[in-house]
Amino acid sequence: MVINPKIIFFGTPEIAVPTLQALHNEFGIVAVVTNPDKEQGRGKKLLPCEVKLAAQELHLPTFEPENLQSTEFENQLKKFEPDIFVVFAYKILPSSILSIPSIGSFNIHPSLLPKYRGAAPINHAIINGDKITGITTFLMEEKVDAGGILLQEQFEIPNDATAGDLIEIVKHKAPEIAIRTIKLLLSGSYQVIKQDNSLVTKAPKLFKENCQIDFAKPAEVVKNFINGVSPEPGAWFWWNAQQVKIYRATLNNQILGLKPKEFLVHNKNLIVGCFPSEIKILEIQFPTKKMIKITDFLNGYKGPNNGFFD
Repeated sequence: MVINPKIIFFGTPEIAVPTLQALHNEFGIVAVVTNPDKEQGRGKKLLPCEVKLAAQELHLPTFEPENLQSTEFENQLKKFEPDIFVVFAYKILPSSILSIPSIGSFNIHPSLLPKYRGAAPINHAIINGDKITGITTFLMEEKVDAGGILLQEQFEIPNDATAGDLIEIVKHKAPEIAIRTIKLLLSGSYQVIKQDNSLVTKAPKLFKENCQIDFAKPAEVVKNFINGVSPEPGAWFWWNAQQVKIYRATLNNQILGLKPKEFLVHNKNLIVGCFPSEIKILEIQFPTKKMIKITDFLNGYKGPNNGFFD
């Protein structure tokens, strides 16, 4: 058993930060691999990702390769003589990189694999109205999310949770399963569970142009879609020739008989007809404005109490 494993962490977004911090505290991370700085905001300033900022705070060597296939990058990793690679919300690693660590490479994936292989498992779990989800750690191979399972932990999805809410849950559950996975690999005594390919479902990346709300669909479907793409890329619709985003919605339990796209301002609620039944909008954003609670929006609302969206 390796007593002091040399671990390199691969990751980019905020969801991966607590796991990086916990693994460094538990084992000591020797290096971090993350994405290069990218242009963000209206000023298009080059800004570092959250994992890079966390790595800097921990005073860890950080690599931001443009090309994962480069010999230079491969040699940089080999110099650490690593035992384990931990990957959480990063790119697909080529076999030349996966073969470097002496023990192996594992990925932390926020679904119960083989369900929701792909870039957006959290979003698709909400969109599909799932009540249960989980986190899987698996040994990596070149095929995306297809490796043998090491550990899985399942948990309930709260009612009306958004993808953003679920990200927060995963963010705080992932460190513990990552630590357990490393201890399992270090013990050398574990069984790998082969994924059942007949049960595979896909969770492809979502894009803004595909996130227009169709209010002619059932209210449950519309609500799940809105919450499932919140906060990114965000569900949207047209209202008075403006592209308006909804960040959170719930079902309207008192059925009012509104038609699809018909809205009603009622008892400090903004209710929208679907087919059948209705939803209540809870968080909304207009162009160039910040997202606000619907109660704050209605406090300043001067328009009609009943009408139709574009």
